[in-house]
Amino acid sequence: MSNSHDPLDRVDRARERLPDPSPVRSTVAFLAVPLRFVAFWTAVALPFLYVPLLLGGLDGSEPTVFFALFSANVVALVVGHGYGDRSRETAQ
Repeated sequence: MSNSHDPLDRVDRARERLPDPSPVRSTVAFLAVPLRFVAFWTAVALPFLYVPLLLGGLDGSEPTVFFALFSANVVALVVGHGYGDRSRETAQ
């Protein structure tokens, strides 16, 4: 049984009718989904670039390239984490 006179419920309903006060927040929310999409699929694709490096051996500057790819993969994993999570997308 819901109480329609609950003050918090009235505040929530009033907040829904107001425009978002922060254009920065709405811009970030708008860009978060595409950014998470790109980061997720980058994290999926980057490990395929490890194979030629590892098969050929890590000589010369290749260890630097390998660790740069690995670092980019970790960043992409962190940023892309949560892509496809419907509850996270609808909350924004």
